Amino acid sequence: MNEALLRSLTPSVLTVLVRRGADFAAAEDAVQDALVEAVRVWPADPPRDAKGWLITVAWRRFLDATRADAARRRREDRVDEEPAPGPAPAADDTLQLYFLCAHPSLTPASAVALTLRAVGGLTTRQIADAYLVPEATMGQRISRAKRTVSGVRFDRPGDVATVLRVLYLVFNEGYSGDVDLSAEAIRLTRQLAAAIDHPEVAGLLALMLLHHARRATRTRPDGSLVPLAEQDRGRWDTASIAEGVAVLQTALARDRLGEFQAQAAIAALHADAPTAGETDWVQIVEWYDELARLTDSPVVRLNRAVAVGEADGPRAGLAALAALDDSLPRHTAVAAYLHERDGDLTKAASLYAEAARRAPNLAERDHLTRQAARLHTRRPR
Repeated sequence: MNEALLRSLTPSVLTVLVRRGADFAAAEDAVQDALVEAVRVWPADPPRDAKGWLITVAWRRFLDATRADAARRRREDRVDEEPAPGPAPAADDTLQLYFLCAHPSLTPASAVALTLRAVGGLTTRQIADAYLVPEATMGQRISRAKRTVSGVRFDRPGDVATVLRVLYLVFNEGYSGDVDLSAEAIRLTRQLAAAIDHPEVAGLLALMLLHHARRATRTRPDGSLVPLAEQDRGRWDTASIAEGVAVLQTALARDRLGEFQAQAAIAALHADAPTAGETDWVQIVEWYDELARLTDSPVVRLNRAVAVGEADGPRAGLAALAALDDSLPRHTAVAAYLHERDGDLTKAASLYAEAARRAPNLAERDHLTRQAARLHTRRPR
C-alpha cells in the first residue's frame, strides 16, 4: 500500500467533493472513510485510477451520511411534534363494536352469534350452549354470518334489541362461571343505559344487577353449585339489589313492558324474600305468564313449571311440565325436582341420574349426580 500516494490524493479528492456541494466537514469525513476503505481493498485489488476510485467511494459515503442525517432529523422532528406525555383519553369503542357487528344485513340470530364470537370472545361451543343448538350448527351459522358481512361497509349499526341480546348472552356465559364476562357485560349495559333512554336497556341492567348480587353464594369453595333455596341470603350484595330494584321500578313505571323487565321482576321477587320459604311464588307465576306471552319461549315455560310447582303444588308443576317437549334441555332435571317434591323418591333419583348424563357442564353434572346419590340413600329398602 502506497501511503504517500493516498496522502497526495487527499486534497484533490476533498476539493472535488466540496465543488459538488458537500460542506467541508462532511466532505472531510467522507474522504477519511474512503481512505480507510482503500487501505482495506487496494492490497488485494488495486484500482487502475486511484484518484477516480477515491472520489467515487468518498462521494457515496457522503451521500449515505447525508441521507442518514436527514432521516435522523425527520425522526427528531416527529418526536418534537408529538403531544406531551399525559393520561390517555378514556375512549372505549367496545359498545360501538357491538352495534357495528349487529349489522342490518344479518338476521338477529346470526348477528348475535357473530358478535359473541368476534367481540365477546366466546367459543363456538359456548355460543351453541347459549342457543341450545349443536356446536356444528352454530359453527355453520357463524361462518355464514362472516361470509355475509365480508366486503360490506360497517357504517349502518344494528338495532338496540340485537345488542341487548348479545349483552344478555355474554352476561349469562360469565355468570355460568365458565368465563368471567359478567362484570364486563354490566359495564357495557351501564354505558348503553347512560347513552339512550330505553326501558328494555334499563330492564336488562336491573336483571344483571339482581343476578350478580347473588354471585358469591352460587358456588361452594369446591366449585359445586348451591341451589337458590340453599344460598346464604345474608351474603347477597344488598347495594346491587337496591340499585337493580330502583332501576326496574323506573322502567316499569313507563308501562312499556319487555322481556328483560319481566325477567328482572322475577329476580326482584326472589331477592325480596327474606327466606326461600317466604318467596311470593304466586306473583312469580304471574310474571312468567307475562314473559311467556312476550317471548313464547319453551325455556320460559319450563321455568314457569317450576314456579307453578312451588305456588300450586308439585302435581300442578308436573302437569305444566307435561305440556312441554321432554327433549328440552334441563327438562329432566325439572321433572326430577318436581317428583321429589311429590314424594316419589325412586322416580326422582332415576331422573336426576339421567339429567346428570345430559348436563351441559361439569358443575351441573356433579350437582345432579349428588342429588341422585342423596335420594338413593333416602329411598325405603
